[in-house]
Amino acid sequence: MTSFDDLADYVAIPRVTALRLSPDGSWLAAAVQTVGREPKYVTSIWRIPVPGDATGIHNGPARLTRSAEGEGAPEFLPDGSLLFVSKRPDPVAARRAPRAGAGGTGGAGGTDGDAGQDKPALWLLPAGGGDARRIAAPPGGVGGVASAREAGIVVFASPTLPGAKGADDDLRRRQARKDAGVTAILHESGPVRYWDHDLGPDSLRLLLLAEIPGAGADEDLPEARDLTPDPGRALDENSFEVTPDGARVVTGWSVWDEAGNETGQVDVIDTATAQQRTLLAAPGCDFGNPRISPDGRLVACLRAVHDTYEAPGDVTLVIAALDDEESGGTDLLAGLDRRPAEAAWAPDSGSVYFTADDQGRRPVFRADLATGEITRLTADHGAYDNLCPAPDGRFLYALRSALDEPPTPVRLDTTTPGGEPLRLASPGSPLELPGRLEEIEVTADDGARVRAWLALPDGAAPGSPAPLLLWVHGGPVMSWNSWSWRWNPWLMAARGYAVLLPDPALSTGYGQEFIARGHGQWGGRPYTDLMAITDATVARPDIDQARTAMMGGSYGGYMANWIAGHTTRFAAIVSHAGLWDLDQMFGTTDVPSDWRRIFGDPVTQPERYLANSPDRHAGQISTPMLVIHGDKDYRVPVGEALRLWWDVRGRAPDTRFLYFPDENHWILKPGDATVWYQTVLAFLAQHVLGEEWQRPELL
Repeated sequence: MTSFDDLADYVAIPRVTALRLSPDGSWLAAAVQTVGREPKYVTSIWRIPVPGDATGIHNGPARLTRSAEGEGAPEFLPDGSLLFVSKRPDPVAARRAPRAGAGGTGGAGGTDGDAGQDKPALWLLPAGGGDARRIAAPPGGVGGVASAREAGIVVFASPTLPGAKGADDDLRRRQARKDAGVTAILHESGPVRYWDHDLGPDSLRLLLLAEIPGAGADEDLPEARDLTPDPGRALDENSFEVTPDGARVVTGWSVWDEAGNETGQVDVIDTATAQQRTLLAAPGCDFGNPRISPDGRLVACLRAVHDTYEAPGDVTLVIAALDDEESGGTDLLAGLDRRPAEAAWAPDSGSVYFTADDQGRRPVFRADLATGEITRLTADHGAYDNLCPAPDGRFLYALRSALDEPPTPVRLDTTTPGGEPLRLASPGSPLELPGRLEEIEVTADDGARVRAWLALPDGAAPGSPAPLLLWVHGGPVMSWNSWSWRWNPWLMAARGYAVLLPDPALSTGYGQEFIARGHGQWGGRPYTDLMAITDATVARPDIDQARTAMMGGSYGGYMANWIAGHTTRFAAIVSHAGLWDLDQMFGTTDVPSDWRRIFGDPVTQPERYLANSPDRHAGQISTPMLVIHGDKDYRVPVGEALRLWWDVRGRAPDTRFLYFPDENHWILKPGDATVWYQTVLAFLAQHVLGEEWQRPELL
């Protein structure tokens, strides 16, 4: 028995989601998700010891924070104090008297007025131990947090109503809306919603906290100064950093035109004057995820060229001097046909570590600024993120995951490229798997190499072949290369299925031309790649070609719908959050501008919408389908599933619709995730294994 044999055991596995290294490099703060009392997933902060921890008192992972509301977004101050964000109640808030006319997060922002309840606040856990205390509580809550490496000032993002002049005014406006029963939002430009939530009426601002309050129980919260008084939607989904001396903030900054098209740039804000200028911008490009060098002179960031109707855009890593005027930056990865995903500076500011998908993996690379040389540091099949360089430059800490291992903190020796990562003790690891992972590939009819991972259950052999599940990844510009809690093949392997996880055309990690093979023809080359590698897989003697099914979510759901109308080879198809009517999808998704770039204007250029829309082939569908969707999904709105459900009724036998009224693109609550898997497994057991349909008890 493993943790994958029982769904209750599976959802209870602790999940490490983020890492931060302490300033002296002696320990890691990890954000860890566990099931709380409600039940829901709750994040807490854990201490992960690193080899050579001088204290000698932490031999294993230790939980640092505990509250029903949870804590996240760990960030260190120079003295080792730990910042985090939480909705936990403040035991001394009631004794903090409002300060009339406060211009920041003091005064009314430090109390729990009706309009400011249940908002995340900023907390500090002292380096020397003791109780955490709340240091900022704006009415709209706290989003991202960044601190200066040397100066100790803190900048955080906070949603604030338009026109508000400080925390007291923001709270007054919120209370007035609440008292009047107003929830309406007036949009004058830009997007109206994102993934699973409405945008507005408030928008993110960056606030500067130059004074960290002491531990006095009756001390009032200090003011936080507004650095961006009228940003509109410019800071949505953008990250920011503070220079080591605290003099400037470097942030992503979104600009929206009247047609709703977004362009991302990188701006610099002077913390003393709040004066703002653009550092990185170029037509047809997005700049984002800025990282400031430890010496405070340079900025590294991702540059993504926009997709066009003719070709997909590419992504690279650029460098610019912080004191430069507006520019497009210098390409640090010229000639590297891979897309960087995350970057972190080496402590000497002479090189940049970055990750990039590559052949079903996401290795760590190092780019030397002086020579331009790029060195691959990891040679295993892992996928790395949350890069944390150690102060001495010798080691690099990171989260490593793979298709056969959940995210685990590891240490890499930067002096020995290709060395084995040293795994650190952490909650939830290691896990015993109910099978093994293999790598397979096939040559497509155009000569392209198409590869996949194959998760095989224990016991699969020529004399005992396993039924096959084809799983298609989302994106579609992504790769099967890392662990997924939502789409986990080992739950299927524990029940005897082999799971095929292919990277067809449009997948990352194989170069720009591989992506271009599927650009603008989602139902074309990706479909033929999938069928080719499925053919090769079912030809194996340890696979039962008479018992096969297909499933996918998001783009994988699109492909499930496309496959349903183009072949009857599968006994069952599961479509989660799948696209069905592309013209309808364009007008209802939260990012229509992305669609317009690739597929064109549906009014004047309908050809690609018609050629690639699964609903055009509804009359050919006869395979039983399980349709799954969350009502709060704004990326692929629920109307896609509703239309699909009614279009296939009467055509495909035993088709079912699993609907989640309060979930989004992902099914996140432990109970809902459990019934998701129960329903999928019951549906597959009926149509692939020939078992009687078993309706989940809670449904």
